[in-house]
This record gives sequence, structure tokens and C-alpha cells, in this order.
Amino acid sequence: MRVAIIGAGASGLMAAAAIVSKGHDVTVFDGNEKCGKKIYITGKGRCNFTNLSDRQTFLENVVRGGKFLQSALSRFSPQDAIDFFERWGMKSKVERGNRVFPVSDKASDVTAALLRACDGVKFKLSHKVKNAYKSGEEFFVDGEAFDRLVIATGGKSYSATGSDGSGYALAKKFGHAIVDCVPALVPIEVEGAYISSLQGLSLKNVRLTAVCDEGNESEFGEMLFTDKGVSGPIVLTLSSKINRKTCRCLELDFKPALSEEKLDGRLLREFDAAKNKQIKTVMLSLLPSRFVALFLNMAEISEDRRVQSITAAERKRLVKLLKCFTIKFKKLYPIENAVVTSGGVELSQVNPKTMQSKLVSGLYFAGEILDVDALTGGFNLQIAFATAQAVGSDF
Repeated sequence: MRVAIIGAGASGLMAAAAIVSKGHDVTVFDGNEKCGKKIYITGKGRCNFTNLSDRQTFLENVVRGGKFLQSALSRFSPQDAIDFFERWGMKSKVERGNRVFPVSDKASDVTAALLRACDGVKFKLSHKVKNAYKSGEEFFVDGEAFDRLVIATGGKSYSATGSDGSGYALAKKFGHAIVDCVPALVPIEVEGAYISSLQGLSLKNVRLTAVCDEGNESEFGEMLFTDKGVSGPIVLTLSSKINRKTCRCLELDFKPALSEEKLDGRLLREFDAAKNKQIKTVMLSLLPSRFVALFLNMAEISEDRRVQSITAAERKRLVKLLKCFTIKFKKLYPIENAVVTSGGVELSQVNPKTMQSKLVSGLYFAGEILDVDALTGGFNLQIAFATAQAVGSDF
């Protein structure tokens, strides 16, 4: 069969490899001058290409489309992905959180292995597809005839890498509904002139809660302040969980391991041991130095006050603020800054076993163009590979 694939990213290349291995004639179209452009920037250039966790843990990290993906993931597991790349000359290693990387720490090795697996595939690079349609039993891609068509154009994040959302327009032309696309795994903008003064400050072992009309979401771990908001692991995770909710504010717990009562007891002990010191000095044992002045200002306590002059009511206020420092939510960063796109081709219109359209025979979808997304840690690339292999299974 003559097969056209639009998109030479992770899912497009994996689909091409799977289909060409069955002896079919495969042509891949991509607007970029080289393949796998987005792969090169994943994992800060190291490319965390899968996650070697058990099925249940993996699915717990899928935000949208978990049930839909079960079949594809069962037939092409994280171990299958590791074996695939090993077979095509790329050794891997497992790091913290079961994240899997190339031994070389080079994302380019992932693309190189995929291209070796695509031996025999024709590539039409720097070719942005303008038109694709079906007439009779044939698909036409910019005037060229094919028997089957795979759309693997990615989402709308990092448009400079080619994933500019154009695939959604193609899917719509074939009659598919598109779930509204919103950013996922993205920093959060917040209100407050003070934020820029905290830029670059990292907090560890904190709990951040997004207070939303549709229910709160909470994450524990590390976060980072940016010039206009917050980022870091727990913020990115929260963004994927609240991107379709109405969020009012963020609540930061600096000491999640301590109850208010235990934290008050700790403050009392520290106050007793430093009665003549300024309150700002004592707070350094509880907060990063860059946060102290701002924190005391929020608590309406002068930083030069002596500890012995702090009243019980003021101490309680400090405890409350340490357990619940409120940050006013503004919005998620734009989709251009997102690691992945949430939304895409409506899953009810796609066969989960083969990724073939239920509306148009011979039309397939793979990867991020589908309404599926997961958290960081190699899950999204594994989904791209598994859905691509599901496409290949139908040839």
C-alpha cells in the first residue's frame, strides 16, 4: 500500500517505522527541514523517552484519555519502547522516578534510532502540507495519491518546532470534532507586584494547592518563582489538572509535614531561644532569606521587631501564613510555553485498538493530535510511540 504520514515527529517517525517494516510504501511529509525537531528539545535535550513504571502507575500519570490508551499501551509497553530503541542501536538508562533516557544523554540519539528504523521511508521535508482529502478509495496529499493517511502533526505547543495546530484543521476537514486545546504542563501566572522580586527562587518540600470552583488540586514537591508567576515540577503538574477549571488562587504550605499545632510549638521554642533577636533573623530558619521580608510584610509584622515583643496573636498569624500563604491566580502561561497540548481529536471518533478514524476508512491519528495528555516523566512520548505502533498494527 501507499501510505502518507503527515508529521515527522515522535509519533510520525514511529508510525513510519512500524508500517515500512510490513513492506509498504511510506512517504512522510513535514514542514521542518529535519525530522524530530521537537524531540531535540525534550528533557532539556536529554529526551526522557518513556517511563518504566507498572501499568497502574503509568495510567495514574495520564491526565486525559487513560481508558482510551489502555489497549495501545498493553501492546506497546515502556519495556517494548526500550527494546525497540536497543534494537535500533540506542542503549538506555533508568533514572529517578523510572524515567528512561538514552545512555548518551543526547536527544539526537532517539531521532537517529527512529530514522534507522525508517529505512526505506521517503521523506518530503520543508513541505508544509496545504491540502489533504479523500476521493473514492484514495487519499490525496497536495495532489499525490495514497491508499491510507496517518495524521501525526502534534499539538499546538512549541509551534517553532512545527506543531502549530495545523493538523486539527486537517482532522476537521475529514469531519472530526476537536476538543478545545488548552496548555498542559505549563507555568502559572499570578497577581502581585512582589512576584518579580522572587524570580529564580526555588522552594523544596512544599505543598501547593490550586483552589478551584470545580474542586481543589494539590501537589507536594519542588516549585520555582518566575518573573511573573510560578513554575517547577509541582506547578506543571497542577497546570495539567486545572487547565479546564476556574481557579481562584494558589495556597502555599511551607511546612506540610507539620500541623499548625506542631509548627506553633516549634516557633515557641525558637522564640524562647532568641528572645532578643529580630524576628527577621528567627524566620530565616523557616524561610529562604529572599522570602522573609515579604512574608513578614504580609503578616503585618515589622521585620525589625524583637522576638520578645511578638504577641501570641501575631505568632498565630505567622503559623497560619506558613501553612497557607495565598497567591492570587491570574492564568496559565500561553500554549506556546506548554510542554504538551491538552485537547485534540475527539477520542470517541477513533478506534482505540488501531487509531483508525471511525468516520473515514483508511485515516489514522497518532500522538499529541489526539485528545490525550499525561504528566512529565516520559509518559507523553510513550503515548506517542504506543499510538503510532497501534496504527502500524493495522497494516
